[in-house]
Amino acid sequence: MPQRKKRMPNKILQHKKILCFALGALAASALPPFYLFPVLFICFSTLLLAINQSTSWKQAFKYGYLFGFAFFAISLSWIGNALLIDAKTFGWLYPIVIIACGGFFGLFYAFPAALSFPFKNIYARYLSFAAFFVFFEWIRSFIFTGFPWNMLGSTLAFSTLTMQPASLIGTYGLSYLVVMITSAPALYFAARSRRSLWLSAALALFFTAFILAFGSYKLAFYQDNSPSSVTIRLVQPNIPQTMKWDKASLQQNFDDYVELSAGKSLDNIDFVIWGETASPYPLDLDETHRRQLKPAIPPKGYLITGLVRYENDYYGNYHALNSMLVINSDSLIEDYYDKSHLVPFGEYIPLRQYLPAWIRPVANAIGTFKAGNGPKVINIADYPSFGGLICYEVIFPHQIINPQHRPDWIVNLTNDGWYGDSQGPYQHLVSTRLRAVEEGITIVRSANTGISAVINPLGKVLGQIPLNHKGILDIQLPKELNFSTAYGNFGDLLPLIIVFVNIVLAFYLRSRNL
Repeated sequence: MPQRKKRMPNKILQHKKILCFALGALAASALPPFYLFPVLFICFSTLLLAINQSTSWKQAFKYGYLFGFAFFAISLSWIGNALLIDAKTFGWLYPIVIIACGGFFGLFYAFPAALSFPFKNIYARYLSFAAFFVFFEWIRSFIFTGFPWNMLGSTLAFSTLTMQPASLIGTYGLSYLVVMITSAPALYFAARSRRSLWLSAALALFFTAFILAFGSYKLAFYQDNSPSSVTIRLVQPNIPQTMKWDKASLQQNFDDYVELSAGKSLDNIDFVIWGETASPYPLDLDETHRRQLKPAIPPKGYLITGLVRYENDYYGNYHALNSMLVINSDSLIEDYYDKSHLVPFGEYIPLRQYLPAWIRPVANAIGTFKAGNGPKVINIADYPSFGGLICYEVIFPHQIINPQHRPDWIVNLTNDGWYGDSQGPYQHLVSTRLRAVEEGITIVRSANTGISAVINPLGKVLGQIPLNHKGILDIQLPKELNFSTAYGNFGDLLPLIIVFVNIVLAFYLRSRNL
């Protein structure tokens, strides 16, 4: 008798490499600002099915890598826009940066895929893949100084309601919930049984119900939405990055900040807040320009501004620090904060001395900033204490606050002018909102351009100046500036416990005949 041709269980998986790459690119559309969350059901269920049909861990690794390569190459493509500020010098690096982002960060999807392969049934692979996925997101937050940008949990930031579990299990926990929900349909398509259908539906519904129930509880818990007596003024001048450090424009940029700040009465303002490196002058050393700030400082309040500060070491050498100064109405410096988590390849070059000669002209154009000493609490008069964060420091979960010295609110100075009208500034804002939810704290974000905003402890934006808009925003801080959260108290312990439990269950199920 003629042999019957073997039929592949899922025709759609016949070209798995191409499919995984395409679905990784599609999955990026679920991130801010698009939030096409439903596509993740197709993307992650298909990825899990591809892993399940792999013949070796190397094949599973390839599928995960192709998926992750496309996901990060697309979702981080905006980084290349910074190179176009000086396109003549750096423009040639644009495609290299995109390939490098996909090439490196794709590994953090490849390893979970490969490590889940040895679990020999779809149920064990489902649990282990979710666990290893979160574990490698956590590793991504600190390896080589860390870059926890576009964690999968940020896809739940389309609603204040769905963000709330971050206060319990952090954004890592949100990523776990997303993977468990969106890959659940793979259980049915792999087993094709009534039991698998009910189980996949039950799991997706259970975790969805948890998100909605916990979010509803948390929103109801935070009852006091009334404003406090502290009024701030956010100033966003929208200075193009091409003019930001142009020598002929420095004084005009400085004057624009002052004029915009003083455009309305400052009598009822407590803090005027400028963005990262808003002052092109070292105000700690330059008393002339510090006195020119007088019209921009509230008569009974303070100016908070970003700048490059210079510090003299024991040998008489000056070191540049990306800093925030608090200046009173007498033009005196009350306090400061120095950025401690510097941007690699932006504010410093790792292993600069070992770079090949051909890259040194590029490396020499990048700053050599000194890092500060970490989170700091600033106490000013009778006002609620606040902490400082500069630019991308806000993307690091459980690293924005010293738990032993917790501030009442946080000032985050930034400048997203490098990235133009792209996804980057929106993704940056969502990172800020997630940190607010995790720590249960109000965060005030002021940008040269970007999205300046006041965010309450639930991650809700109370007011904002949109991207690429020039203007000011006068707004009162919320009366309840902060509250305690489980994630704020225990940090990454809770999501890592979830990872451990998932792995234990996966080992149990791998030996079962399912």
